[in-house]
Amino acid sequence: MEWRDQGILLSARRHGETSAIIEVFTPEQGRHAGVVRGGTSRKIAPSLQPGAQLDLAWRARLEDHIGAFTVEPLRSRAAVAMQNRLALAGLNAVTALLAFCLPEREPHPALYRRTEALLDMLGQGDVWPLAYLKWELRLLEEMGYALDLDSCAVTGATEGLIYVSPKTGRAVSAKGAGEWADRLLPLPPVLRGGAGSDAEVAQGLVTTGHFLTAHLARDLGGKPLPEARARFIDAFSRRL
Repeated sequence: MEWRDQGILLSARRHGETSAIIEVFTPEQGRHAGVVRGGTSRKIAPSLQPGAQLDLAWRARLEDHIGAFTVEPLRSRAAVAMQNRLALAGLNAVTALLAFCLPEREPHPALYRRTEALLDMLGQGDVWPLAYLKWELRLLEEMGYALDLDSCAVTGATEGLIYVSPKTGRAVSAKGAGEWADRLLPLPPVLRGGAGSDAEVAQGLVTTGHFLTAHLARDLGGKPLPEARARFIDAFSRRL
């Protein structure tokens, strides 16, 4: 069994004396693991940094074996990420969430394209947090937890939508919320596709964070979300 594709490196860990086990995200193969022979060497190890864009060839005797990768670096994103705390925290949040929630060997080409575009924007601090928020929305959608923000779940109105139901993920208007308003999540305009301030992006991240934690992570066995996301939220909040 073998295939070749490009992919984004999600993680790498030492395996034995000289090898590494890596996880990558590719458009056709999804999240996929394999061994890189000599992956701890001075020649290869610098290329195996989370977020790196790699050309990959995978081979195994049987399809269900972990198999071995041959890798060629296409571009590194580590230098950009190391320039500031927010970029590094954002890169780590993206790769950690993908490793956390993507099923093994299940393709998600649309999410892959969105992820590649997001990581290529690293360092653009003025627009990156909003792009990241929209990426979390796409991640929820791809995993089967899409939010329905087009109309009020109570009244059917398409205007005045300022809340999200924490149970259903549907929008709720101020009129429809009634006495339940204090139990609902915020719906800033940025969640419906508009531009907005950092404060509105922060509100949006509260809402997406709820569905990542209370719905997606719960259904994955109740595992906690990767701490890398919380570190990104902390880094972002420091500039508000």
